Amino acid sequence: MRFKRFGASLLVTGLALLGTASPALAHSELKSSDPARGASLATPPTQIKLTFSGPVTLADQNPIQITGPENASWTVGRAEVAGTVVTAPVQAVGPAGEYTLRYKVTFEDTHATSGSVKFNLSVPAPSPTSQAPTSSPAPASSAAPAPQAGETTPEDLVPTWVWIVLAVAVVVAGIVVALRFTRRKD
Repeated sequence: MRFKRFGASLLVTGLALLGTASPALAHSELKSSDPARGASLATPPTQIKLTFSGPVTLADQNPIQITGPENASWTVGRAEVAGTVVTAPVQAVGPAGEYTLRYKVTFEDTHATSGSVKFNLSVPAPSPTSQAPTSSPAPASSAAPAPQAGETTPEDLVPTWVWIVLAVAVVVAGIVVALRFTRRKD
């Protein structure tokens, strides 16, 4: 009889552990992008937009880069974060062909990640002299942008080790309760 109670206590403790650990185990990811993955564009975009499944911050000074055929490299302005959405103005240059948008962000659970989105430009982008920039690009030597109001920084988040310590405490408390419960019945 006491083994059934002990087993039930361990089961409840395990479920509690899984319930508290699941936020730490979930990872955010890129949900959508504009331009979309695999898109074929007749005109180059003037802004890019990345939407993630959870809040993000920018991982470094140049979080977004766009490169293409013949070593084409687009000018990317200062990226802005609004919760789960990252936007940046771009000035396209280069021939028609496949382009790769690379990004680096840090998710709410403090893990940094990078990824890429490939898309096609069906016509050459105009030369920089025939197109005015949509925004002045951020200088390569500038410091990382300060967090905007309402923007989450990694320091504001609960680190993963706190979730692990909490989970261990729940397991230990469950074992202590189970042992006390079985000793009372003896």
